[in-house]
Formats: sequence, C-alpha cells, structure tokens
Amino acid sequence: MFEQGDRILLVGEGRTFYVRAGSGSFSTDKGTIDLDAVLDSSPGDCIATHSGYPFIILTPRPVDFFAYARRSGAPMLPKDIGMVIAYTGMNRNDHVLDAGTGSGICAIYFGNIARQVTTYEVKPDFARMARANIEDAGLGNVDVVAGDMLSAEGQYDVVHLDLSISREHVLHAHTLLRPGGFLACYTPFLEQLFTVLDAGEGLFSAMQAHECIEREMTRSPRGSRPSTRICHSGYVTIARK
Repeated sequence: MFEQGDRILLVGEGRTFYVRAGSGSFSTDKGTIDLDAVLDSSPGDCIATHSGYPFIILTPRPVDFFAYARRSGAPMLPKDIGMVIAYTGMNRNDHVLDAGTGSGICAIYFGNIARQVTTYEVKPDFARMARANIEDAGLGNVDVVAGDMLSAEGQYDVVHLDLSISREHVLHAHTLLRPGGFLACYTPFLEQLFTVLDAGEGLFSAMQAHECIEREMTRSPRGSRPSTRICHSGYVTIARK
C-alpha cells in the first residue's frame, strides 16, 4: 500500500505523471484523478479518472527520478552512471562517496545498490533539492553533506566525482579509498579528463578512460534507423587503488 506523500507514477496510454499519493486531486486532459484513493492501492493497480480513463499506478525507480525529479542542472546520463556501477563493481557491501551531488540522481542510483552513500554538494540550495529527491526515493542509506568533498574523511570502497575536477580532488580521493577501491570521475571535456589522468599517473595501480556512445533506434512508416540525437555526453575514468 502507498502512504501519504509517497511519490508515484501514473501511467496511461502515451502519458506518464509523477505525483504524490494522497494529495487531493490531479487534473489531466483525460479527467481528474483522486490521489487520496491511491492510498488504498498497491503498485500495478489501476485507477480511473472521473471520466473513466485508466492509469496504472507504479513506484518510481531510479530511471524515473532521472526523468521526472526536480533538477538543479544536467545530471549524468543513465548510460554513464551504468558505466560507473559496472566498472567499479559497486555492490551491497560498499560505502560510496559521491561528490557533486547536484539533484541527487547519481546518489539515488548508487543508494539502490550500495550499503551506504555519502554525497557532497558545495551549493546549499542544490543540497536541499537533492535531500528532497532522495527522500522521495525512500532511501535511508544516503546522506547529503552540504560541503566540499576535500573536507571528507574516512574510508570508502568507491569514490565518484562529478564536478569541476582539480588535481587536489584526485589526490584526496586516493587517500579516502580502501586498498583495492575505485575512483570514478565523470568529465564532460577532454581537458578535465587529462587533469584526472595526469593527477592519477603513478598513484593508482590501473587507470582507464572510457567514452560511451549511445544511439537510440527509431522506427517510422518510412523505416528504422539510429536517432539523430547527440550520442556523446562525456568521459568516465576508472582508477583502482
């Protein structure tokens, strides 16, 4: 059953709405939905508008928070977040430090996998937004720190950086990692990538830089072909201590 204030998805034919359960009514072009009635429902149940149009009620997953949660800027794309998770081997035993929280999207993905996530954001307004998004995701294992990751202490299995990376960030990340732990850096520009590679040279046992090219396939009456959308987003560097 859903509780008061839970984030939910209402999915109809060609329409998806990101709303809260038990918060009055919600108007759509297909009629009004009684959100209080959602409190008596479970994921997968159907609710109808006053005009009889059906919507399926779902619990949001991380990809839905990427699509619908409030944003402070452009978050990393799921394909790049997936690379970080895959190449670090992030798992339920890990304590992860995430820096450059932004809207909290990466922290939400990581929080659904790792044992504990501590995420640093230097901008207080961004940190407040991230806390709200993470609370909406129902994650009690993600802590948001409104501060600079250069002040972070402790030991971590994975350190992830998505910010204006300097040499100091890479050096400090190395001190925070347990032996065998991984540093993952997302850099949208080659110059930032080179900063990471130069700072990590001789410090980490292995370093690899990746660019993940993604092409969505589209279909139309004329035929099928790759989408013409831009497929480059940035570079992900993985370094092991």
